[in-house]
Amino acid sequence: MPETRRLIWFRRAALAAVLLGAIVVVVGAWVRLTNAGLGCPDWPGCYGHIHPSQAAERVSEINAANPERPFDYQKAINEMVHRYIVGALGILVIGLAVFSAWNRRDPAQPRVLPWMIVVLLGVQALLGMWTVTLLLKPLIVTLHLLGGLLTLALLWWLALRPARRELKAAERPVRRLVIAGLVVLVVQISLGGWTSTNYAAAACPDFPACQGSFWPQMDFANGFVLWRGLGIDYEGGVLDAPARVAIHYAHRLGAYATAIVLALVVAGALRRGQTSAAKLAATAVAVAVIVQIAIGMNLIWRGWPLWLGTAHNAGAVLLVLSTVALLRSLNPRSEVGRYRPSFR
Repeated sequence: MPETRRLIWFRRAALAAVLLGAIVVVVGAWVRLTNAGLGCPDWPGCYGHIHPSQAAERVSEINAANPERPFDYQKAINEMVHRYIVGALGILVIGLAVFSAWNRRDPAQPRVLPWMIVVLLGVQALLGMWTVTLLLKPLIVTLHLLGGLLTLALLWWLALRPARRELKAAERPVRRLVIAGLVVLVVQISLGGWTSTNYAAAACPDFPACQGSFWPQMDFANGFVLWRGLGIDYEGGVLDAPARVAIHYAHRLGAYATAIVLALVVAGALRRGQTSAAKLAATAVAVAVIVQIAIGMNLIWRGWPLWLGTAHNAGAVLLVLSTVALLRSLNPRSEVGRYRPSFR
């Protein structure tokens, strides 16, 4: 049965939220890579103001109170632009949830997931605040990144239409493989976030070796301590070289494993997928993997230029969206009777 006009508009609004959410993630990476995470040391304002230009009028007073971190207008504006975009996304997400309640009589209308995303966005706001107030603690910043990508994935799930057919027997193993691939991808993105937040990206200046060796000196025990207490300023990182090398190399090894698993996912979907949507999504996953590998290698070879570092985060967004689209194409429901309980 065709979707109603209201539901079509709901999915269009969800797609707009996906685009805005992708911008949030990429701009957040830009903020992190420009060391602007503490450009505004308070939250949600900037030195008590809604725009850095207002704080700039009190620059002498601010610098006298914060001699260890003087006011930097460019960093402050980078951080506040990110917060403004997040605010716009929050308004749109709340609008989607309200719309889902208004259109609840439509059996195809997702009703639970929009409100789950609202709750998730609230958690994201807390993580964003703690990112600043806890001085860029790596665990908090990494969780903030993962929360942003989870928000994006759930919005994308809402924007995509479910297939109107039963899942074929040949596709069920592929669906399980896609879920496994998504889990591996989340682990790899977590390692990427940990690498970035511990300023370990430059720990291995060569590729495919690292510091001239395929097994350099590494300190995994110190590199993966999740919590080091409060009051530590993590801007610039606090780890010694062997710990940073361990983090970077773990992320690099994870990239190899992720590429292999996603290659198996793509092969399975292209071979056993029964719809053009599944094959198209599998092709998108393959392209995203190739692009991300190319960006990662050139990021090292070119000496970590800012634009490539930001593009690497955008590549992670593409990987998540394409893999979720593939899972969605393999998550159909029957047209007979009421829809099965799920996110829809």
